[in-house]
Amino acid sequence: MSTAPKFFCDEMLMRLGRWLRAAGYDTAIADNGERDRDILQRARREGRLLLTRDRKLCEHRGAADTVILLQSERLDEQARELRQRLNLDWLHNPFSRCLVCNTPLQTGAPSAAEIPDDVDRDSLRHCPGCGRVYWDGSHVRRMRARLAAWQADSRS
Repeated sequence: MSTAPKFFCDEMLMRLGRWLRAAGYDTAIADNGERDRDILQRARREGRLLLTRDRKLCEHRGAADTVILLQSERLDEQARELRQRLNLDWLHNPFSRCLVCNTPLQTGAPSAAEIPDDVDRDSLRHCPGCGRVYWDGSHVRRMRARLAAWQADSRS
């Protein structure tokens, strides 16, 4: 069984990075203003594929084995491009990572967490990194549907 790829998205692909996290992939996102050289070094050091739309990043020495240059500007097209180029599974392990800080989620919620009364307590997950609490609400259903659509895209 092969291990899932780890990703690093530059600033231009921050939104795509959050969707990769939603799909369950370990995805770092560059800080605003982080230098190209530092981004590339970090991607190599952490064994990540660097996703970018920045052609200049591809010009750095050693970038060829680390950088994936995406052509698409729109999110749905970027998702399709990753599916085609990497055979990416958009249903890899949905909602298993924090969308904000990338930490793997744990089941349940801290006792002090404020949870709406109408939430199914069995669906609760929390992030031990940043403290965020997640549950299966309508936003998750919409996101799951989008991930499933990207997975099923017949043009992939």
